[in-house]
Amino acid sequence: MAKKKIETPQKEPIEKQLWKAADKLRKNIDAAEYKHIVLGLIFLKYISDSFEELHAKLQGIKGADPEDKDEYRAENIFFVPESARWSYLVSEAKKPDIGKIVDQAMDDIEKNNPSLKDVLPKVFARGNLDPANLGGLIDLIGNVALGDAKARSADVLGHVFEYFLGEFALAEGKKGGQFYTPRSVVEILVEMLEPFKGRVFDPCCGSGGMFVQSEKFVENHRGKVNDIAIYGQESNQTTWRLAKMNLAIRGIDSSQVKWNSEGSFLKDAHKDLKADFVIANPPFNDSDWSGELLRNDARWKYGTPPAGNANYAWIQHFLYHLGPKGTAGFVLAKGSLTSKTSGEGEIRKSLIEARLVDCIVNLPGKLFLNTQIPASLWFLSRNKANGGYRNRTDEILFIDARNLGHLINRRTLEFSEEDIQKIASTYHNWRSAKGKYEDIPGFCNSASIERVKELDYVLTPGRYVGLPEEEDDFDFKERFTSLKKEFEEQLKEEEKLNKAILESLKKVKL
Repeated sequence: MAKKKIETPQKEPIEKQLWKAADKLRKNIDAAEYKHIVLGLIFLKYISDSFEELHAKLQGIKGADPEDKDEYRAENIFFVPESARWSYLVSEAKKPDIGKIVDQAMDDIEKNNPSLKDVLPKVFARGNLDPANLGGLIDLIGNVALGDAKARSADVLGHVFEYFLGEFALAEGKKGGQFYTPRSVVEILVEMLEPFKGRVFDPCCGSGGMFVQSEKFVENHRGKVNDIAIYGQESNQTTWRLAKMNLAIRGIDSSQVKWNSEGSFLKDAHKDLKADFVIANPPFNDSDWSGELLRNDARWKYGTPPAGNANYAWIQHFLYHLGPKGTAGFVLAKGSLTSKTSGEGEIRKSLIEARLVDCIVNLPGKLFLNTQIPASLWFLSRNKANGGYRNRTDEILFIDARNLGHLINRRTLEFSEEDIQKIASTYHNWRSAKGKYEDIPGFCNSASIERVKELDYVLTPGRYVGLPEEEDDFDFKERFTSLKKEFEEQLKEEEKLNKAILESLKKVKL
């Protein structure tokens, strides 16, 4: 008798194994607090691995000093003092004061590396973190490279860091969305903009995902990572710290990623910057953006945005920082496509008439962790006449992607690689002189500016691609009139029926 074949389950990726193990050690600590503990340790492991690899090389070089900080600065590697090296932390991991030891390690790293000043978390000695669990985390993260070449561990740790950011955002739910833009949304923006070379700017950069994805894009297309320079700003200091660590673990220069509590509108950290690419996910419908203090700001070239909603302030802030051949791609609440309140309709008209709007993408629901507000992607171009592509000055591409994506849990949707390529290639084929673009009913349409004028400068893709848009095109007056007519007709039918019944009853009585 033939032996029954035993199916062995496929081994989970390392980042998923680590997440499950780290989540078990979380116990009763809130995800918002726990993320700084875990991500801080992953970062410490990364810089320690990089340091120790060069340290070993320097020991074999005659005349080199393995403890000379300048040797590490020359190679763009952080200097790690003995008290912070991973090997030392592992040796101390079982001690009851391991929390204080790790906090001191973080402090010592900052003192030796000015670019990390005020970046690293010192939360390990808090009473709600059990020393045994912290020791368990150190052991767990210590095995990330799994005995492989240490040269690979930085890349592995970078991948783990990015995965953990996403998982913590999911765990935090609404609050998590404040520091994290879903990976597949970032990928669409980057794939469509193609930031091969130049200055990339995000004035509300969260944990730095747009920058990481831009660097990945260049690498994946065999470009030179040094050909792009990143500039960013973040008003939440805790989120800025995550961004600095996220970029450092990828070896990305974050010296131009700035923090101040006043934010990009009130205190622009890059006043003179003219970027080649702007990629951003600003807060949706932000009413607390200090608009009343900025009524006469030079950035409002296309109209003064309302004090109660920052959507059109963000658009004009992006344009202000866009170079003469620059392109911008950003997320915005879908209401921005149709709103006429407080002058927003006039600003949108001015943007369209100035031939700045290049493409609009309608997104499905459940993509974002922090809001159920429907969202869209805007793409603006300073030079639609050329810019290396065909002249599309009098056209706007509309893409309706609401039927794309798949659920990864009950509350969250994401795009597949196929979805991302479908959207991006549609835009590229439309934009390129040699592209094979054609309108697809229900999905995409290249509309003339005249057609947009006819529809009163509304930019909802569903109006152009050919599908009914009950959500966006809902006309309350028309619907009320229709329902009223139906109701009156039903009343007339009921009156006729009642009369017929009464007549029948009279005949019966007779």
